[in-house]
Amino acid sequence: MEPVRLVSYREAESKLERLGCLVDDCVHSLVDVCPSMMSLLRAGPEAMARARQAAAKVDSHVLVGRMGKIELLAPVPRPEKLFALAGNYVQHIRESSRAKVTIMGETRRMTPRVFMKPPSTTVIGPEAPIGLGKTAHFVDYEVELAIVMGRQAKYVKAAQAADHIAGYTILNDISERQFQVWERGDTAEWDKWFDWLNGKWGDGFAPMGPCLVPAADIADPQDLRLCLRLNGDVMQSANTRDMIFNVYEIVEYVSHMCTLEPGDCIATGTPAGVGFARQPPVQLREGDVVEAEIQPIGVLRSRVQTET
Repeated sequence: MEPVRLVSYREAESKLERLGCLVDDCVHSLVDVCPSMMSLLRAGPEAMARARQAAAKVDSHVLVGRMGKIELLAPVPRPEKLFALAGNYVQHIRESSRAKVTIMGETRRMTPRVFMKPPSTTVIGPEAPIGLGKTAHFVDYEVELAIVMGRQAKYVKAAQAADHIAGYTILNDISERQFQVWERGDTAEWDKWFDWLNGKWGDGFAPMGPCLVPAADIADPQDLRLCLRLNGDVMQSANTRDMIFNVYEIVEYVSHMCTLEPGDCIATGTPAGVGFARQPPVQLREGDVVEAEIQPIGVLRSRVQTET
Protein backbone atom coordinates (compact mmCIF):
# COMPACT_ATOMS: atom_id res chain seq x y z
CA MET A 1 0.00 0.00 0.00
CA GLU A 2 1.26 3.47 -0.90
CA PRO A 3 2.05 5.69 2.09
CA VAL A 4 -0.02 8.79 2.81
CA ARG A 5 1.79 11.98 1.77
CA LEU A 6 0.42 15.08 3.49
CA VAL A 7 1.28 18.52 2.12
CA SER A 8 0.83 22.20 2.80
CA TYR A 9 -0.12 24.19 -0.27
CA ARG A 10 -1.27 27.59 -1.38
CA GLU A 11 -3.45 28.26 -4.39
CA ALA A 12 -2.70 31.04 -6.84
CA GLU A 13 -3.49 34.53 -5.55
CA SER A 14 -4.21 33.13 -2.08
CA LYS A 15 -2.22 33.68 1.11
CA LEU A 16 -3.95 30.85 2.97
CA GLU A 17 -1.99 27.71 3.80
CA ARG A 18 -4.11 24.62 3.24
CA LEU A 19 -3.81 20.96 4.16
CA GLY A 20 -3.83 18.43 1.36
CA CYS A 21 -2.50 15.06 0.28
CA LEU A 22 -0.27 14.26 -2.65
CA VAL A 23 -1.19 11.35 -4.91
CA ASP A 24 1.14 10.87 -7.86
CA ASP A 25 1.59 14.52 -8.90
CA CYS A 26 -1.89 15.66 -7.90
CA VAL A 27 -2.84 17.56 -4.74
CA HIS A 28 -6.23 16.89 -3.15
CA SER A 29 -7.71 19.10 -0.46
CA LEU A 30 -8.11 17.80 3.09
CA VAL A 31 -9.43 21.04 4.59
CA ASP A 32 -12.57 19.19 5.67
CA VAL A 33 -10.31 17.26 8.08
CA CYS A 34 -8.18 20.21 9.23
CA PRO A 35 -7.59 23.59 7.59
CA SER A 36 -3.79 23.48 7.87
CA MET A 37 -0.90 21.23 8.78
CA MET A 38 -0.26 23.02 12.07
CA SER A 39 -3.89 22.69 13.10
CA LEU A 40 -3.69 18.98 12.26
CA LEU A 41 -0.52 18.46 14.31
CA ARG A 42 -1.90 20.39 17.27
CA ALA A 43 -5.12 18.36 17.14
CA GLY A 44 -3.18 15.22 18.03
CA PRO A 45 -2.97 11.58 16.96
CA GLU A 46 -6.71 11.14 16.47
CA ALA A 47 -6.78 13.92 13.89
CA MET A 48 -3.77 12.40 12.14
CA ALA A 49 -5.61 9.08 11.97
CA ARG A 50 -8.60 10.84 10.37
CA ALA A 51 -6.32 12.52 7.85
CA ARG A 52 -4.80 9.17 6.89
CA GLN A 53 -8.26 7.67 6.44
CA ALA A 54 -9.38 10.63 4.35
CA ALA A 55 -6.28 10.44 2.17
CA ALA A 56 -7.04 6.78 1.50
CA LYS A 57 -10.36 7.89 -0.05
CA VAL A 58 -8.83 10.63 -2.12
CA ASP A 59 -11.40 10.36 -4.92
CA SER A 60 -14.01 11.82 -2.58
CA HIS A 61 -11.94 14.99 -2.01
CA VAL A 62 -11.51 18.07 -4.15
CA LEU A 63 -8.70 17.91 -6.69
CA VAL A 64 -6.83 21.15 -6.21
CA GLY A 65 -4.39 20.77 -9.06
CA ARG A 66 -1.12 19.29 -10.21
CA MET A 67 2.31 20.02 -8.81
CA GLY A 68 3.73 22.98 -10.66
CA LYS A 69 0.27 24.53 -11.04
CA ILE A 70 -0.13 25.27 -7.35
CA GLU A 71 2.47 26.28 -4.78
CA LEU A 72 3.65 23.49 -2.52
CA LEU A 73 4.96 24.86 0.76
CA ALA A 74 7.18 23.18 3.31
CA PRO A 75 5.00 20.56 5.04
CA VAL A 76 5.38 22.58 8.25
CA PRO A 77 5.72 26.07 6.77
CA ARG A 78 6.73 27.81 10.01
CA PRO A 79 7.79 25.41 12.76
CA GLU A 80 8.24 27.17 16.07
CA LYS A 81 11.49 25.29 16.68
CA LEU A 82 13.86 23.77 14.15
CA PHE A 83 16.66 21.62 15.55
CA ALA A 84 19.40 19.81 13.67
CA LEU A 85 22.15 17.36 14.53
CA ALA A 86 25.78 17.82 13.60
CA GLY A 87 27.80 14.67 13.00
CA ASN A 88 25.28 11.84 13.32
CA TYR A 89 26.88 9.61 10.67
CA VAL A 90 30.37 8.24 11.34
CA GLN A 91 31.63 8.64 7.79
CA HIS A 92 30.55 12.30 7.68
CA ILE A 93 32.40 12.99 10.93
CA ARG A 94 35.49 11.35 9.51
CA GLU A 95 35.33 13.25 6.21
CA SER A 96 34.94 16.48 8.18
CA SER A 97 38.12 15.71 10.16
CA ARG A 98 36.46 17.01 13.32
CA ALA A 99 36.84 13.94 15.49
CA LYS A 100 37.46 10.21 15.56
CA VAL A 101 34.40 8.23 16.61
CA THR A 102 34.59 4.80 18.20
CA ILE A 103 31.46 2.66 18.20
CA MET A 104 31.85 -0.65 20.04
CA GLY A 105 28.55 -2.43 20.45
CA GLU A 106 26.33 -0.02 22.34
CA THR A 107 29.21 2.06 23.72
CA ARG A 108 29.50 5.51 22.09
CA ARG A 109 32.02 8.02 23.29
CA MET A 110 29.93 11.08 22.39
CA THR A 111 26.53 12.69 22.90
CA PRO A 112 24.31 14.27 20.22
CA ARG A 113 25.48 17.66 18.98
CA VAL A 114 22.29 19.69 18.61
CA PHE A 115 21.95 23.17 17.16
CA MET A 116 19.08 25.32 15.87
CA LYS A 117 18.27 27.14 12.66
CA PRO A 118 15.95 30.23 12.60
CA PRO A 119 12.75 28.59 11.33
CA SER A 120 10.85 31.62 10.07
CA THR A 121 13.56 32.66 7.59
CA THR A 122 15.39 29.41 6.77
CA VAL A 123 12.46 27.10 5.99
CA ILE A 124 11.35 27.08 2.34
CA GLY A 125 9.28 24.64 0.33
CA PRO A 126 9.88 22.41 -2.67
CA GLU A 127 11.07 24.21 -5.83
CA ALA A 128 11.70 27.43 -3.84
CA PRO A 129 15.13 28.79 -4.78
CA ILE A 130 18.18 28.39 -2.57
CA GLY A 131 19.57 31.91 -2.58
CA LEU A 132 23.24 32.76 -2.78
CA GLY A 133 23.38 35.95 -0.73
CA LYS A 134 25.83 38.83 -0.68
CA THR A 135 28.01 37.06 1.89
CA ALA A 136 28.01 33.68 0.08
CA HIS A 137 31.50 32.18 -0.17
CA PHE A 138 31.05 28.38 -0.14
CA VAL A 139 27.44 27.16 0.08
CA ASP A 140 26.96 23.42 0.55
CA TYR A 141 24.18 20.79 0.67
CA GLU A 142 23.22 18.17 3.31
CA VAL A 143 20.34 15.70 2.82
CA GLU A 144 18.68 14.75 6.12
CA LEU A 145 15.68 12.87 7.45
CA ALA A 146 13.60 15.24 9.59
CA ILE A 147 11.34 14.29 12.49
CA VAL A 148 8.06 16.20 12.86
CA MET A 149 6.61 16.22 16.36
CA GLY A 150 2.93 15.50 16.93
CA ARG A 151 2.62 15.62 20.71
CA GLN A 152 4.29 17.63 23.45
CA ALA A 153 7.39 15.86 24.72
CA LYS A 154 9.27 16.65 27.92
CA TYR A 155 11.76 14.24 29.49
CA VAL A 156 10.50 11.34 27.36
CA LYS A 157 12.43 8.09 27.11
CA ALA A 158 13.46 6.64 23.76
CA ALA A 159 11.06 3.74 24.30
CA GLN A 160 8.11 6.17 24.39
CA ALA A 161 9.36 8.64 21.77
CA ALA A 162 7.40 7.05 18.90
CA ASP A 163 4.16 8.09 20.63
CA HIS A 164 5.18 11.75 20.20
CA ILE A 165 6.26 11.70 16.53
CA ALA A 166 3.69 12.72 13.92
CA GLY A 167 5.76 11.82 10.88
CA TYR A 168 8.83 12.43 8.78
CA THR A 169 9.95 14.68 5.95
CA ILE A 170 13.16 15.64 4.12
CA LEU A 171 15.32 18.62 5.02
CA ASN A 172 18.33 19.96 3.11
CA ASP A 173 20.59 21.57 5.72
CA ILE A 174 22.18 24.20 3.49
CA SER A 175 25.45 25.45 4.98
CA GLU A 176 27.87 28.30 4.37
CA ARG A 177 31.29 26.71 4.95
CA GLN A 178 33.32 29.91 4.86
CA PHE A 179 31.09 32.28 6.80
CA GLN A 180 32.39 35.83 7.04
CA VAL A 181 30.61 39.17 7.33
CA TRP A 182 33.50 41.23 8.72
CA GLU A 183 37.21 40.52 8.55
CA ARG A 184 38.85 39.93 11.91
CA GLY A 185 42.45 40.27 12.94
CA ASP A 186 42.68 37.14 15.05
CA THR A 187 40.48 34.04 14.84
CA ALA A 188 40.15 31.95 17.98
CA GLU A 189 38.72 28.42 18.16
CA TRP A 190 35.58 29.95 19.70
CA ASP A 191 35.22 32.20 16.64
CA LYS A 192 35.51 29.18 14.32
CA TRP A 193 32.67 27.45 16.14
CA PHE A 194 30.40 30.48 15.81
CA ASP A 195 31.35 30.86 12.13
CA TRP A 196 30.26 27.26 11.59
CA LEU A 197 26.98 27.85 13.45
CA ASN A 198 26.19 31.20 11.81
CA GLY A 199 26.83 29.58 8.43
CA LYS A 200 23.69 27.50 9.01
CA TRP A 201 21.41 30.52 9.38
CA GLY A 202 21.13 32.00 5.89
CA ASP A 203 17.72 32.84 4.47
CA GLY A 204 16.27 29.80 2.73
CA PHE A 205 18.91 27.48 4.19
CA ALA A 206 16.36 24.80 5.20
CA PRO A 207 14.45 23.53 2.16
CA MET A 208 11.84 21.08 3.45
CA GLY A 209 9.42 18.69 1.78
CA PRO A 210 7.88 17.70 -0.46
CA CYS A 211 5.49 16.15 2.03
CA LEU A 212 5.05 14.73 5.51
CA VAL A 213 4.61 10.97 5.68
CA PRO A 214 2.82 9.96 8.90
CA ALA A 215 4.84 7.79 11.24
CA ALA A 216 2.27 5.02 10.81
CA ASP A 217 3.26 4.80 7.14
CA ILE A 218 7.00 4.46 7.83
CA ALA A 219 7.67 0.81 8.70
CA ASP A 220 11.14 1.52 10.10
CA PRO A 221 12.65 5.03 10.19
CA GLN A 222 16.06 3.38 10.68
CA ASP A 223 15.91 1.65 7.30
CA LEU A 224 15.43 4.45 4.81
CA ARG A 225 17.69 5.17 1.86
CA LEU A 226 18.99 8.76 1.56
CA CYS A 227 20.34 10.20 -1.65
CA LEU A 228 21.33 13.65 -2.86
CA ARG A 229 21.91 14.49 -6.51
CA LEU A 230 23.54 17.65 -7.80
CA ASN A 231 22.67 18.30 -11.45
CA GLY A 232 21.86 14.60 -11.77
CA ASP A 233 25.10 13.32 -10.21
CA VAL A 234 24.84 11.33 -6.97
CA MET A 235 26.79 13.13 -4.23
CA GLN A 236 25.41 11.46 -1.09
CA SER A 237 24.04 7.93 -0.68
CA ALA A 238 23.46 6.17 2.63
CA ASN A 239 20.86 4.52 4.86
CA THR A 240 19.41 5.84 8.11
CA ARG A 241 20.60 2.64 9.77
CA ASP A 242 24.03 4.29 9.65
CA MET A 243 22.98 6.93 12.19
CA ILE A 244 24.90 7.01 15.46
CA PHE A 245 21.78 8.11 17.36
CA ASN A 246 18.42 6.87 16.09
CA VAL A 247 15.30 9.01 15.84
CA TYR A 248 13.92 7.89 19.21
CA GLU A 249 17.17 8.58 21.04
CA ILE A 250 17.27 12.01 19.38
CA VAL A 251 13.77 12.86 20.60
CA GLU A 252 14.72 11.68 24.10
CA TYR A 253 17.83 13.85 24.14
CA VAL A 254 16.23 17.01 22.77
CA SER A 255 13.19 16.64 25.06
CA HIS A 256 15.62 16.84 27.98
CA MET A 257 16.94 20.16 26.61
CA CYS A 258 13.54 21.81 26.25
CA THR A 259 9.89 21.01 25.71
CA LEU A 260 9.13 19.74 22.21
CA GLU A 261 5.76 20.85 20.82
CA PRO A 262 3.57 19.78 17.90
CA GLY A 263 5.10 20.97 14.64
CA ASP A 264 8.65 21.22 15.97
CA CYS A 265 11.13 19.65 13.55
CA ILE A 266 14.44 17.88 14.13
CA ALA A 267 16.83 17.19 11.25
CA THR A 268 18.76 14.05 12.13
CA GLY A 269 22.15 14.66 10.51
CA THR A 270 23.69 14.09 7.09
CA PRO A 271 25.82 11.25 5.70
CA ALA A 272 29.18 11.54 3.94
CA GLY A 273 29.55 13.16 0.53
CA VAL A 274 29.09 16.86 1.27
CA GLY A 275 30.72 19.26 -1.15
CA PHE A 276 33.40 20.83 1.03
CA ALA A 277 34.92 17.42 1.86
CA ARG A 278 35.29 16.38 -1.77
CA GLN A 279 38.47 16.57 -3.79
CA PRO A 280 38.23 18.93 -5.50
CA PRO A 281 35.60 20.66 -3.33
CA VAL A 282 32.13 21.17 -4.83
CA GLN A 283 30.04 24.21 -3.92
CA LEU A 284 26.56 25.25 -4.99
CA ARG A 285 26.47 27.70 -7.88
CA GLU A 286 23.90 29.70 -9.83
CA GLY A 287 21.63 27.40 -11.84
CA ASP A 288 22.45 24.18 -9.96
CA VAL A 289 19.59 21.75 -9.33
CA VAL A 290 19.68 19.88 -6.02
CA GLU A 291 17.49 16.80 -5.45
CA ALA A 292 17.33 15.33 -1.94
CA GLU A 293 15.55 11.99 -1.94
CA ILE A 294 14.32 9.67 0.81
CA GLN A 295 11.80 7.01 -0.11
CA PRO A 296 8.93 6.64 0.59
CA ILE A 297 8.83 10.39 1.32
CA GLY A 298 9.84 11.49 -2.18
CA VAL A 299 12.18 14.01 -3.78
CA LEU A 300 12.85 17.52 -2.49
CA ARG A 301 13.98 19.54 -5.48
CA SER A 302 15.58 23.00 -5.30
CA ARG A 303 17.28 25.30 -7.78
CA VAL A 304 20.15 27.57 -6.78
CA GLN A 305 20.06 31.24 -7.72
CA THR A 306 21.91 34.39 -6.81
CA GLU A 307 19.94 36.82 -4.67
CA THR A 308 19.06 40.05 -6.47
